Amino acid sequence: MLPGFNMTTDSAVRIDKWLWAARFFKTRSLAKQAIEGGKVFYNGQRVKTSKSMEIGAQMRIRAGWDEKTVNVTAVSSQRRNATEASKLYQETAESIALREQRALERKMANLTMPNQAHRPNKKQRRQIHQFKQKSESDSP
Repeated sequence: MLPGFNMTTDSAVRIDKWLWAARFFKTRSLAKQAIEGGKVFYNGQRVKTSKSMEIGAQMRIRAGWDEKTVNVTAVSSQRRNATEASKLYQETAESIALREQRALERKMANLTMPNQAHRPNKKQRRQIHQFKQKSESDSP
C-alpha cells in the first residue's frame, strides 16, 4: 500500500477511474472515450469501462502520438499529484525505448520538411515584388 493513497484490496476500482487517478487522462470522460475507442488494452484485450483493476495487470495505453505499456503496481480511485500517481504503475523498458525511438523519428521527419507556417519577411516580400514586376514587364 502506498502512503497517502486510500487503497484496500477488496475495493474494486473501475478502469476509467484508475486511468484518471494515474493521470493518463485529464477527465474520466476522456478516459472512457479512449477505452470505448479501442485505445486501451487490459492484459492484451479490449475492455469495457466497468472492468475492475487488478494489481499486476499489464495495460497498453495509446494517447496522442505515444503508446505506453505499463504494469499496474497499485490501485487507487483518488487523483493525487503526478509523483504519487506515477507510483500506481511501472512502464516497461521496451515501452520507454520504443517511445524515445518514435519521438526521435518524428523529430527527424519534421527537420526534413520545410517550414511554411510563417509569412515572408521584408526582404522576401521585396524579392517577390521584384519578381512579379519583372514578369509583368516581360509579358506582351
